[in-house]
Amino acid sequence: MSTGATRYLSLLGLGFGDCGKGLYTDHFCAALRAHTVVRFNGGAQAGHNVVRADGRHHTFSQFGAGSFEPGVATLLASAVVVHPTALLVEAAVLRDKGVPDALARLRIDARCRVTTPFHQAAGRLREWARGDAAHGSCGVGVGETVRQALAAPELALRYGDLLRPALAFEKLEALRLALLREFAPRPDPDWQREQALLADASLSQRWLAAVEPCLRAAPPTSVDAVAEQLARPGAVVFEGAQGVLLDEWRGFHPHTSWSTVSTAAVEAVLRDAGLDAPPVRHLGVLRSYLTRHGAGPLPTHDPALAARLPEPHNADAGWQGAFRRGHPDAVLLRYAIAAAGPLDGLVASHLDAIGHAGLRWCEGYRDTDGETVAQLALGPEADLDHQQRLTRLLERVRPIYSEAGVANTRDWLERVEAASGLRVQWGSHGPTRQDVAEYAR
Repeated sequence: MSTGATRYLSLLGLGFGDCGKGLYTDHFCAALRAHTVVRFNGGAQAGHNVVRADGRHHTFSQFGAGSFEPGVATLLASAVVVHPTALLVEAAVLRDKGVPDALARLRIDARCRVTTPFHQAAGRLREWARGDAAHGSCGVGVGETVRQALAAPELALRYGDLLRPALAFEKLEALRLALLREFAPRPDPDWQREQALLADASLSQRWLAAVEPCLRAAPPTSVDAVAEQLARPGAVVFEGAQGVLLDEWRGFHPHTSWSTVSTAAVEAVLRDAGLDAPPVRHLGVLRSYLTRHGAGPLPTHDPALAARLPEPHNADAGWQGAFRRGHPDAVLLRYAIAAAGPLDGLVASHLDAIGHAGLRWCEGYRDTDGETVAQLALGPEADLDHQQRLTRLLERVRPIYSEAGVANTRDWLERVEAASGLRVQWGSHGPTRQDVAEYAR
């Protein structure tokens, strides 16, 4: 956090997601009296849970997880993929939970890419077509939106384009027809349902009408207005989405998200706003154990943990598939910290699970040739071949566990700090911010 008029703090997940970013965003918004939460990566596939002491619970998708705090704004920065109709649904849910003005507090950078029903349908079709090689999509269309924007930039729909209905309609129809040509018919009813969306010539106009309330309540925000919001005196919390082990360039390809989770991504938002490299306090967020929702390697996965560690906010049903638990893993922890960029400390969630879960500590891996793996190499930037080699490695290794299991919270803290070289500065022994304690050590 800076010592000037505005303080900046970022929260970066060090796992595969579901590590407690929602809890800590809620905590720091209250503790720092933050005026803005910045979402700087990802899109509507995020699911950050906040449980309040009064019993209210919400899984934040696009709105900042500080939105239960009166007056806290959400800024969706330019790299975020926006799903306007999902925003309207989430705003209505928040209204029923005592947050009547979530849309009024929302700022959306005009340059944000927009997810449409065509992206969502094509993303689902593409994932089904992969069969057993599925990537682990959430089925929301975020990855497809990014993929299409890279493949055909001239068709990329930006939030600011929605102010020009004729241009938006032209882009939508060109996108719809291009995607329709990509997928051959199949007899499967689910496939036919999604393909019918791409074939619906009336959907573009109906969708534009459906997003109009979002556009009125939260019109596109200019770069200057973004800069003004970020420079306001007070505190700004950058809430990362997903985790660095799902990062598009540092995650284990192809089981990744089209999203960048790093200190550099946070600082890029400030530079883009013309703010001259203000100090940011970067904190890594981790659970007391590993989780993974969907396909991809998880070396310490232990099916027995499911019964010991019930998960009230994540289910095995849906697009991502099984929600898996794994023992703490020093190899992945060190890799995540190296991939995330320079951190100032750690915050931990689910520490209350340690006493009854029977957690073991993975200190390394055994490869099929008998070799010991103690560290994963951080490859050249944007080298997906290297990342895929790491994926294959993680799929075949077996964990090497310390002889002694994790005895208690103090034992876990000492092992994490020794493995990471960073201090755990805050820890949570429950789901609400009242369960968060600062460690003065």
